[in-house]
Amino acid sequence: MAGARLSLTGTNLSRPFTSPTPSAYLRPTIISGVAQNLSYWDSIHSDIDSHLKKAIPIREPISVFEPMHHLTFAAPKTTASALCVAACELVGGNHEDAIVAASAIHLMHAAIYTHDHLMLTNSLQSDSETEPKISHKFGPNVELLTGDGILPFGFELLAGSMDPAGDNSDDILKVIIEITRAVGSQGMVTGQDSDGEFDQLIGQTRRCLHGCGAACGAILGGGSHDEIEKLRRYGSIAGNGVKDESLE
Repeated sequence: MAGARLSLTGTNLSRPFTSPTPSAYLRPTIISGVAQNLSYWDSIHSDIDSHLKKAIPIREPISVFEPMHHLTFAAPKTTASALCVAACELVGGNHEDAIVAASAIHLMHAAIYTHDHLMLTNSLQSDSETEPKISHKFGPNVELLTGDGILPFGFELLAGSMDPAGDNSDDILKVIIEITRAVGSQGMVTGQDSDGEFDQLIGQTRRCLHGCGAACGAILGGGSHDEIEKLRRYGSIAGNGVKDESLE
């Protein structure tokens, strides 16, 4: 990762944040950065996968850890977790400082993805391109309970990364609060509880998760309050413009 940096063309955190034009919502600057730095993003995803494989090996009891391992990696990649690492580096932090938080964010994504797709079965396929055929390896009862288990495991990873000697406990606590809000009543749950269309639910999830990822990275990188809030808003806008990972 030496020398690998996030390129956000035209982004200046020292300038006041202004509302983007409608076209910017559809294609924010970060999208061009992603296209230009695929190897950078792929490297982050690889590091997150490596961390999660060590954290969630298939072990006894198999009935618990096999579905947890499978569903963690069955969920498509989310750029929200990679954005956490990128935001950390953008404000001057180290890549390694954000890997645990990025892994926890992927676990939040995997849990939400598992729950959102429980009702989509092998034999149920809409004519809409936004509702593809879904394959389930485990029964709905197992997937429901496993999704519930994946969610708190992310917090367990974060709590285990606290290092009193390294004086990161306050930042980890802030990250735990950020993620709790993002997946709770102030974030994704609001989208899930709405009467809107499936696409609207997914859009709410993307915005919350990406805003949370960027804010968490900025916190762990030692960013100022202003930088954290700007990156949070930037992440939310980016989440509104990226391809829908949850429906691929």
